Amino acid sequence: MLDTFFFYAFALMAVAGAILTITLRSAVHCAIALIASLAGVAGLYLLQHAEFLFAVQIVLYIGGIMVLFLFVIMLVNLDAAAKERQFHRRLWGGIAAGAGTAVLFSWFLLKGWGSIQLATPVAPDPNAPGNVEQLADTLFRDYLVPFELASLLLLVAIVGSVIMAKKRVS
Repeated sequence: MLDTFFFYAFALMAVAGAILTITLRSAVHCAIALIASLAGVAGLYLLQHAEFLFAVQIVLYIGGIMVLFLFVIMLVNLDAAAKERQFHRRLWGGIAAGAGTAVLFSWFLLKGWGSIQLATPVAPDPNAPGNVEQLADTLFRDYLVPFELASLLLLVAIVGSVIMAKKRVS
């Protein structure tokens, strides 16, 4: 019962944040709505017992990328961009595309309603390893070479960016 309440609360938070992200006019307000949407998705990960994805969602996306977005938004001159016409009178085309998508979604949902069956929930095994342990085993056992190549590529990119930045400063 409580899980169902939290599921609907986090789902509403994710959907409402996504809708506000594309409908608000202020770029800062849009970024804050996107943070709320990402937090709703993080809550859904936590409800699915995916603690690692929850932590990555919070730390990486909300903590890192969204702060970077907010810095970029605050550094860019938004006054000049706000004075320009943004939608160029394509409102009716957007409404028609949205209505068509809603009609198709409703048609597919009604046609396939009999095939939708929710699985019965299974209690987690307390002796089974957690998500993080399974991810680490898979990553370092099966994908060790691609993992090390990606880390080497990132190291080369960081060193290259520092060298390029140093040349520009000097």
